[in-house]
Amino acid sequence: MTERLQKLIATAGYGSRRWAERLIEQGRIEVNNKTANIGDKCNITDRVKIDGRTIDLERYSEEETKVLILNKQAGVICSNKDEEGRKSVYDLLPKESRWVMVGRLDLNTSGLLLFTNNGDLANKLMHPSSQIDREYAVRVLGQVEQEDLKKLTEGIELDDGFAKFNRVTAGGGEGANRWYKVVLKEGRKREVRRLWEALGFKVSRLIRVRFGEIRLPERLRANQFDYLKPGQVNLLLRSVKLK
Repeated sequence: MTERLQKLIATAGYGSRRWAERLIEQGRIEVNNKTANIGDKCNITDRVKIDGRTIDLERYSEEETKVLILNKQAGVICSNKDEEGRKSVYDLLPKESRWVMVGRLDLNTSGLLLFTNNGDLANKLMHPSSQIDREYAVRVLGQVEQEDLKKLTEGIELDDGFAKFNRVTAGGGEGANRWYKVVLKEGRKREVRRLWEALGFKVSRLIRVRFGEIRLPERLRANQFDYLKPGQVNLLLRSVKLK
């Protein structure tokens, strides 16, 4: 059975469909010694190369979907390589699978990160059309008024377009720093920070505590991971209409 090339690459766990499409557009992928084009289809038995290196499309075709949750610490990067030699989230993961990250957290943001060996699942979870909740605990410096909260939920025009929180609730705190829980349904770069900064507030701490129905376990220490239970994995698969 043939499938679109980018789907097979994603399902094999080498990256998202969007990532594979970019490589195809750049002429960096070959199928059976011919440069691939967008729209090409192939079989898992075809010989596929990325930057001249043969990849195994059958690698995870028979493997059950695994998802793990990591409690990222602030200061740990979400990239595979770093010229400054900083610790990466990939240094913290088990080596038995090729893990695809579901969304990123910036350097100074901590909390919940999901990884899966199913590239198709990762791609669908990250796609804006899936409309999956991302919930953050955010500590804000400054006096936040009711009018500010109203603006945050009605929407603000940022440099890259209109953005808003679907929900904002007070989370306690004293003095100049107050905690809030915010929920949004996209994962644009630094979106939570930029929404608060647009109103003149400084975010002094930011923690992702929930992605869809998956919450960050209180017992999970910083930079530690745990595997999701089969029921939780199935919940994620059903949320994006995958079997």
